Formats: sequence, structure tokens, C-alpha cells
Amino acid sequence: MTITANPALEKLGALVGEWEVELRFPAQPPGTVLGRASFQWLEDGAFLLYRLGDVAAGPPYSISLIGGDDSAETYTVLYADDRRVSRIYQMRLDGGEWAMWREAPGFWQRFTGTFGDGGDTIAARWEKSPDGVRWEHDFDLTYRRLR
Repeated sequence: MTITANPALEKLGALVGEWEVELRFPAQPPGTVLGRASFQWLEDGAFLLYRLGDVAAGPPYSISLIGGDDSAETYTVLYADDRRVSRIYQMRLDGGEWAMWREAPGFWQRFTGTFGDGGDTIAARWEKSPDGVRWEHDFDLTYRRLR
């Protein structure tokens, strides 16, 4: 038995491929990290797998499984990283905009990304908040499609 592609996930095809990622941290000391990201279908489109890793460090240091509910316009992201952090985000991808958010007591997060260059770049940023009211810039990212 095989699982067929979920039509609710078709929009996520815009992310599929290999990407170079530049992360820019404004905190003291400021810094830039170059990484690689990959998005690939699992089970012929039932889920999307997202890996993000540091070029210098080697293997991915975060991994996410993205899926959806047929009756919802948003996706669910299950996230884990090498710091032993596990989180659940909500996600939307529509009209050249990519958004993720999390509303957790004491640590809210939101991500916004905008596609450019015909879908081959994404300019993005993460923000954080202790209460969902007062937001602080966390860091910026630029994705550049490699293939």
C-alpha cells in the first residue's frame, strides 16, 4: 500500500530543493552563519521534510516535518534540533509569503519570509516575544536556491 500526495500540501512545492542559507544574528557579538537547507517530499507528498545545517559543522542541526489537515488553510510544523529543543509551529505559505508562528507561554515566536527572484530567494526574519505583545527582532535569514 502506498500513500498518495496530499493536495492540501501542493503549495509547499515552492520550497522543495536545496538551498544555501545565510543567518545573520544582530546580538552581541553579531555574527553570520552559512548553512544549507533541504526540503524534500516524504511518502510521495504526504509530508515535507525540512533539514537545516551549518556548512562548517556538517550534518543538519534542525529537522522539521511539515504536514496539514485537509480542512485547514495552515500547516503544522514539528521541529527538533541538536539543542534538544522540540516545538510545534503553525505555518502558512501563500502568494509568495511564508509565515510560521508559535504561541507558547513565556516564549512566542514568529517567522516571515518573502520569495523573490522567481522563487529562487527568500528574505526572512525571526522575531520573539515573552507575551505576544512586545516583539523583538531575533535574526534574519536569506535562502538562495541551489537546485
